[in-house]
Amino acid sequence: MEKGKIIFLNGVSSSGKTTLSATLQERLMEVFFAFGADTFAFMSPKKYINHNHPECGIIIPKAVSIMPQVVKLYSDMGFNIIVDHVLGAPNSTNKGAYEFIEPLHDYPVLFVHVVCPVDELRRREKERGDRKIGQAEKQLSSLYPQDAYDITVNTFDNPKEECADKIIALLDYPEKFIAFKNLWSMRTK
Repeated sequence: MEKGKIIFLNGVSSSGKTTLSATLQERLMEVFFAFGADTFAFMSPKKYINHNHPECGIIIPKAVSIMPQVVKLYSDMGFNIIVDHVLGAPNSTNKGAYEFIEPLHDYPVLFVHVVCPVDELRRREKERGDRKIGQAEKQLSSLYPQDAYDITVNTFDNPKEECADKIIALLDYPEKFIAFKNLWSMRTK
């Protein structure tokens, strides 16, 4: 069975990943399932989503940690998928982005960097009302990778439809999906 394509949207909180994901689903001719870390977090009981709950720091990360295996399973079953996530840099106690890169480096992953200016991130955080102000700005320095993507889209300078169309234009060229492969080969050297 042919593996399903994976559009992996990586960017800080409020950069426009979820809106772009929904726009892609509307514009794509093929069926693409979409989910992100929030999808996995919000499957847990609401009491655990409250950051004041003592189990929140255990339950939510545990739920989100299975995401790479679910993405892999969907692709193995031939389903196309859009992933909306904030990948962090690896360190001595955490694989970071390699939680996804390791199992998916030989899959058809189009790795998309979703960006917008810091002032716009702050404005979006305020407008959303469900994000801690400054969260996105704090994530900027730990986002991984900083520059090794198949494509970068700016959701401030370009309408969401234009960003989606740029991504869709690459889907017929899986030989250009090289970022995950390159990141994996750099790690194993």
